[in-house]
Amino acid sequence: MEEKAKRLARQLKVLANENRLLILYYLLEKPMTVGDLNKKLSNITQSGLSQHLSILKAHDLLDSNKDGLNITYFVKDKKVKSILQMLKENYIN
Repeated sequence: MEEKAKRLARQLKVLANENRLLILYYLLEKPMTVGDLNKKLSNITQSGLSQHLSILKAHDLLDSNKDGLNITYFVKDKKVKSILQMLKENYIN
């Protein structure tokens, strides 16, 4: 149980970043490439966006599929989707 609590705490710490939350909210709508996300998040450089995506992926919040040169990112876990949706509905919308 302690290990699960530590993992959850690390994931919540990752979520405590405005840009990463926005990335996840956009990915709730549909899977997107870095280029797609970059158009929606004009305040983040492409390298900054790539760093955020790497952090989210390293903490098991995202996954990706590679198709040729394009990498499409999506929210990995149904539980994470559910939590993000609840946060979005109650605090963003």
